[in-house]
Amino acid sequence: MDKYLKHISLFIVFYSLLFSIVFAQGATAVDTGLEATADCAYGTVSDGKCSGASRPDIASQGVSISSVAGKIVGAALSFVGVLFFILMIYGGFLWMTAAGNEQQVEKAKNLIIAAIIGLIVIMSAYAITAYVGATLTSR
Repeated sequence: MDKYLKHISLFIVFYSLLFSIVFAQGATAVDTGLEATADCAYGTVSDGKCSGASRPDIASQGVSISSVAGKIVGAALSFVGVLFFILMIYGGFLWMTAAGNEQQVEKAKNLIIAAIIGLIVIMSAYAITAYVGATLTSR
């Protein structure tokens, strides 16, 4: 049984890594302005200008501080959501494998309750931040 479980887990890990590599290749390139800088450095600019106006900058790309902050908050909330999901799975696993051990059941219950309370606190903080941010930017 252990031999089959080892083979199945290796199969799952191998194909997970294979698909993550394949899907990572589909990402599109982001224009960071390095090509324009290299053109200026090597003298291959077609119009002969290497001033600041010929280089792409953050303001011309429509990137603002609020959009960057929004992306950071979104990434943090995604991480918290994954963490909540992992804690719920772990708490459920502890509860299901308790086999009548009351201490382990209590530990699992406390873990699940703490994860739910943490999620409520994080979502409340996000709601307050979004409300305050919308209120301040609308004036």
